[in-house]
Amino acid sequence: MTSSYSFRAELWLYPGEAGWHFLTLPADVADDLREEAAAFRKGFGSVRVTAEISGCSWQTSVFPDSKSGSYLLPVKKAVRDAAGISDGDDVAVRLAIHGEGEARTGERTSGTG
Repeated sequence: MTSSYSFRAELWLYPGEAGWHFLTLPADVADDLREEAAAFRKGFGSVRVTAEISGCSWQTSVFPDSKSGSYLLPVKKAVRDAAGISDGDDVAVRLAIHGEGEARTGERTSGTG
């Protein structure tokens, strides 16, 4: 079974030279994800997901963030470029959790690198 969520969050740039961009999952989504994915968490508490923004989907992991008490979704450059989003934008996201032994169901679409 794959659990999925839809939400909106602000894209932000991690301070520093690396230039990583993230979305912080809303508290209610993070709470549900924490409960649903308890058996599937990997190292550092990460959870494998397929994310989709503006028709661009990619496979990644969300990572727990002790500062916010939520999870962080990294958004790679190819997706940001294809979706036309940048730091500070309010972004609509679909996220699907993948359990152990589940087939990857997300299809890559244009601009996912």
